[in-house]
Formats: sequence, structure tokens, C-alpha cells
Amino acid sequence: MITVNPDGKIMVRRCLVTLRPFRLFVLGIGFFTLCFLMTSLGGQFSARRLGDSPFTIRTEVMGGPESRGVLRKMSDLLELMVKRMDALARLENGSELHRAGGDLHFPADRMPPGAGLMERIQAIAQNVSDIAVKVDQILRHSLLLHSKVSEGRRDQCEAPSDPKFPDCSGKVEWMRARWTSDPCYAFFGVDGTECSFLIYLSEVEWFCPPLPWRNQTAAQRAPKPLPKVQAVFRSNLSHLLDLMGSGKESLIFMKKRTKRLTAQWALAARRLAQKLGATQRDQKQILVHIGFLTEESGDVFSPRVLKGGPLGEMVQWADILTALYVLGHGLRVTVSLKELQSNLGVPPGRGSCPLTMPLPFDLIYTDYHGLQQMKQHMGLSFKKYRCRIRVIDTFGTEPAYNHEEYATLHGYRTNWGYWNLNPKQFMTMFPHTPDNSFMGFVSEELNETEKRLIKGGKASNMAVVYGKEASIWKGKEKFLGILNKYMEIHGTVYYESQRPPEVPAFVKNHGLLPQPEFQQLLRKAKLFIGFGFPYEGPAPLEAIANGCIFLQSRFSPPHSSLNHEFFRGKPTSREVFSQHPYAENFIGKPHVWTVDYNNSEEFEAAIKAIMRTQVDPYLPYEYTCEGMLERIHAYIQHQDFCIAPGPALPEAHAPQSPFVLAPNATHLEWARNTSLAPGAWPPAHALRAWLAVPGRACTDTCLDHGLICEPSFFPFLNSQDAFLKLQVPCDSTESEMNHLYPAFAQPGQECYLQKEPLLFSCAGSNTKYRRLCPCRDFRKGQVALCQGCL
Repeated sequence: MITVNPDGKIMVRRCLVTLRPFRLFVLGIGFFTLCFLMTSLGGQFSARRLGDSPFTIRTEVMGGPESRGVLRKMSDLLELMVKRMDALARLENGSELHRAGGDLHFPADRMPPGAGLMERIQAIAQNVSDIAVKVDQILRHSLLLHSKVSEGRRDQCEAPSDPKFPDCSGKVEWMRARWTSDPCYAFFGVDGTECSFLIYLSEVEWFCPPLPWRNQTAAQRAPKPLPKVQAVFRSNLSHLLDLMGSGKESLIFMKKRTKRLTAQWALAARRLAQKLGATQRDQKQILVHIGFLTEESGDVFSPRVLKGGPLGEMVQWADILTALYVLGHGLRVTVSLKELQSNLGVPPGRGSCPLTMPLPFDLIYTDYHGLQQMKQHMGLSFKKYRCRIRVIDTFGTEPAYNHEEYATLHGYRTNWGYWNLNPKQFMTMFPHTPDNSFMGFVSEELNETEKRLIKGGKASNMAVVYGKEASIWKGKEKFLGILNKYMEIHGTVYYESQRPPEVPAFVKNHGLLPQPEFQQLLRKAKLFIGFGFPYEGPAPLEAIANGCIFLQSRFSPPHSSLNHEFFRGKPTSREVFSQHPYAENFIGKPHVWTVDYNNSEEFEAAIKAIMRTQVDPYLPYEYTCEGMLERIHAYIQHQDFCIAPGPALPEAHAPQSPFVLAPNATHLEWARNTSLAPGAWPPAHALRAWLAVPGRACTDTCLDHGLICEPSFFPFLNSQDAFLKLQVPCDSTESEMNHLYPAFAQPGQECYLQKEPLLFSCAGSNTKYRRLCPCRDFRKGQVALCQGCL
């Protein structure tokens, strides 16, 4: 052990005490120097961008040997100061340890004398002062040089008068007044000069023509597209679970669900691969941004996962992620704004500027929260790339609400609409809005052995109530009392310590159950009963798949944004006639019973009939893993919204529509001897056109004939010839923006054509109009796809 004599110890201790003011002085000098450098260099050079900006005339000021030497000397001195402070910190820490334990000793010969340190600090301070003068001289010289060079280029940096760029001069004026409003402009090299404005507006944005003298030096070549890679089905989901992240209860729930269904996804992938055969599938690069889980949107779902909150959205997102991954596409998942900005290439600032690079993703799946975040941070790139976005939208967005100008003029504007997207870019949980695309989710599929076991283990008098929140049970005592006469009632209502008072004492409440235990409860129950809320959730399908009969209430009048608070503000006018319209319309009896709960006799009669009814577990194909894979595969292969839509109204000399009147003279069909429209999807030969009765929407008109309304077929019908072939006399024909057109108005014998392609809509009706409706067939159990769509 190295030791020193007692006198040395005392000298060291005194020296340490004496050095504390010096350490504070050194820190002050360091802080002052850092502030000076940040202000002088950071402010002047980053604002002026004299040396390193690709958008201003280059100078040699910051590249000269003199300036480089000065800056290097400043760096060396700062580094020396840091080392001195570090040494002092270690000495002070050592002194504290020395006082704490007398057996620790330090070599006295390593202790610098106080006087020498003071001289070194004074020398550093003097050097910093000299450097400050030198930096000031360099800046003055560089500004003078910059002004001279700019003067020589001024004649080449005037806003051009080019009819191809009519907004150029106006944008330059805006930049003069507002270029400091967002730091992103300085990031791209804007420094307040005319040249920087024009370079930015021509090379970063696209409002001005390229400057001729920039062609060879600054023109950026478009990156070469990556070689196409074929997508291959995946069955191992371990990497997907890593991609989904952690740290939120919602993500934990989603990962558990994905892991539990791994075997079913693998089996579905094998089946679909056999069905598609040798079909070539290009691998897509896909970003999935779950906006409602970001902290910026409030993330109200995660804290409620374990407290009975809604899980439908998380069920759907977990299945979307899994389907995209199993199909073999490249996937990136973000649940924070910072991750989103990083993956998109958002420049620093407030979101006014375009992205720093071409969008690296072929598709983006997000929700309304994520859509808003992208619009705020992508600048003009949002308009450029929005055709690649797919919006997961539970209740749907109708065209009248989606078109910003039309929605504003006609009272359809809400907090969630007016995005001017192709309505098919909105993807719903159930196929209730044919103007949108049906995304869906999956329910667990049972094999034949499991079905037999469930059927044999059913209790004939056991009911489970649909509703995990106590508020759903409030005011339902009358129905529960009737049901209790015939069945044992079970609930899964969340509570922390005390039983919720809304749940009657005769109800056996299990509390909030994990999904596997909830499934076991459904497998024993005879009846799954809903009390009107929540709307259109996944639980009724899960109950039916586990052999339950679903009993729900009929709404009279139907619920909509006009009369019900839940739907108010949502971008749809759809009328909901029951708690779960899909179950009522696409499944129906004996699995689904819809009755008037306000009629006690009808309600009690339904209970008695259900007790006598035997059903097998049933799951529609479109809600199986294979059905969802098939549907998303078709969308990715065939939906391309980046192709510019054609005009809604045919030109005056356009050929006649390729339709013929059906033999029974009720509707139009695609003529057999007519070539198909190239690139049309669904294929044009699936089209059937019907004239609706007054006041009937196209959605309902097509369903009346066992078909589905197909809005992508509207352009084929948007002509006077289509009316003539349906033997409709048009005394006059006009084209206007109206989501009900094309249509025939009575009285007056007037035919109206659609002027705006984004307003073609299956939804909407008016007693004044008979709408011209495009319908198509659909695959059994897969309403989203026509017979020839796969």
C-alpha cells in the first residue's frame, strides 16, 4: 500500500478545501465558453449555412486553414478544461472517501499546487478571450464574402414567371414573410435570401421550376427502386411478437392474443398457399402506426385493459399485424410519435416541410389519430403519399363526410371526416359500409372434436350477459328478472373490492376474466345476451363460434348520429337497427335472435323458444384466420389508390356504355362481347346495375337482390346512355356534386350525373331520387370479394 506522512495528509486536505472555489470558477468559465460558442457559432453559422448548406453558394470561410486551426485550438482548450474539472472531481470524491474511512490514502505527489492551477485557469481565460476576437473577425469576413457572392447571383434568383408553376411567386412572397416560422426551413438551407427560397421551392417542394445553374451541382437523382422480393408465407410469429414491443397493457394483451392463435394462423397460411398456387406476390414494406396508443393521443385504452375497458380495437389491430406478417410482408410497428417521425424521415421543426427522403413504405396502416399526426408532421409529403395510407375505422366513413368541400357546404363536416381520401382507404370492423373496405378480425375456429365436446357439455339453462362495465347493467332489472325465471345468469363485470350495485344479487359475477377463461364460460353457456351496448363488438361472434345463441335488442327508431349521442360526430349517417347488425343480417336465426326489449311478452317468448333450440358452433368464413388472410391478400394485390382517377363524367364523344338490358328487363349487365375494362378491380364483368325505388339507398337496393353495392363501378354507369338502356326517359341531363348521383328525379324526368369521383356513394337516399346503383356478386362467406376477385 502506498502511504504518505501525516504532514502530507494535512497538506492534501487543506489543498482540497482550497480547490473548491477554483472548481466552481472553472465550471463558470466552461459554462460561459459553451454559451459563447453556441451563440456565436450555432446561431451565426446554422442560420447563415455558409459552408455546409447544399442550397447556398459555397464559400471557403469555414474550410480555410486559419479557421480550422482556430476551431481546433478552441476544441483542445475545452477538452483540457474538461480534463481539469474531471481531475478535480476525482480529487474531491477522494477527499470525501478519505474522511469517511481513515485507511484510504492518496499519493501526495499527484496533487497539483493551487498556484499552478490558478495560472493555468488565467491562461485559459485569456486564450478564450483571444479566440472570441478571432471568431468575430472570421464571421465578419464570411458575411462580407457571402454578400459579395450573393450580389453576383441576384440576377439568377428572381422568381420566374412560368405558366407551369403559377404558384411560384406567391410562395416566394410567403417564404419572405414566414420562413422563420418553422426551423425546418433552415434545416433545408433556407437563410433568408432569394436564392435559398427558390432552391427550396424547386428542389424540396415543387412550386417553382429548377434553377438552370443548379442542374449539374444540386439536382438530386431519384433513388433506384429496390429489387422486388417475393412474399413468402410465415408460420413462426416470434419475430412479430418482438416487433409489437412492450410496456403497455394494450400491447401485452395483443401479444397474448397473437401467441394464443399462432397454430390457427399457421394452418390458415398453408390453406391459402394451396389455394393461390403459383401466384406471384411482391413483398411490400408496410408501416403500422397505432395512433390511439400514442401518449400524444391520450392512450385511454391501455389503462382500461385490466378494468373492463373495450378490447375490440386491440383485437382487430393484433389480427391486422398478424395477417400482414403471416402474408410475408416487411413490417414496422410504431406506437409513439417519436418512432413515427423517425421512420417517416420527418425533418426537425413544426411539420411545415416535406420529408427528408422518399417514403420507404409501400403501405401505411393507421387510424384517425395516426392520420392526424401524419398530416401535422409530413408537410406537403402527406398530400403526395396519402394514397398509400389505409385507415382502420371501426364505424366507417361515408363519402359525403370524406369530401372536405362538400361536407362543409352541406352540413356533413365532423371532427373525424373531410380527408379527401378514396373512401375505400377506410377499413371497417364489419362489412356495413360498402363504400369502405371491410378489414375485420378473427375469432377462434374450433375443430370437429372441439365442437362435439362443446355440444355435449352445454348447460341448457345458463346465460352470460354481454357487458363488462357496470353502467351497461343499469336499468336492466326488468329484463334480468324475466331471464332469471328460466336461466342461471352469469356476468363478467369488473370490480375492485365491492360488488357493483348495478348487478343484481341473483347474478353470478365472475369479475373480469382473461380471454381463455371467458372462452370456457361461453362454451358452457346456452345464451349470450346483449342489452344494446356496446355496438358491433367481437364478443357476439366469439359466443356464436362457441355454440351460444345471441339474443339482442331491436332499435325502433334506429340509432344514428341524428338521435344518439354515441354516434354523434362520427362520419356516417348509417342507421343501426340492432346492437349487432352484422349478426342480424349475415348470420340470423337460429344463431341470432333480435327482438323488441320494450315488449316483455316478445322478450319472454324469445327466451322460451331459445331454450328449445339446438345449435352447432358457427363461425363465418370471413372471420376465420384464412378468411382474413385471403381478404387482405386481395386488397394488397389489387387496390392501388395512387393511380389518378379518371373523370367522373364521360367526355362528349366517349363511346357508349358497355351494358345491355338483362333478359327480364330489370337491370343492366356487362355485355358479353365487350372487352373488360383494363385494370378494373373488382372485374367489370361482375357488375349488375339496378334503378332503386325512391328513397332507397344503393346499399339496401343491392342487398334486396342478394348482391353487394360496389362503388368502384359507379364511373361505368355515370352516363346518360346507362339511363337510356334502363328505359328511363331523361328530359334533361345535368352533372353536379351530390353524393346521391347518378340518379333520376321525379317529377321532372331529370337525370343527374356525378361531377366529383370522391362522392360516388352507396350510402344515402332521398324520396325525390331513384338512384342508379352498381351491384356485384360475392364469394360465399366472403362478402368483401366477388366471385372472380381472387
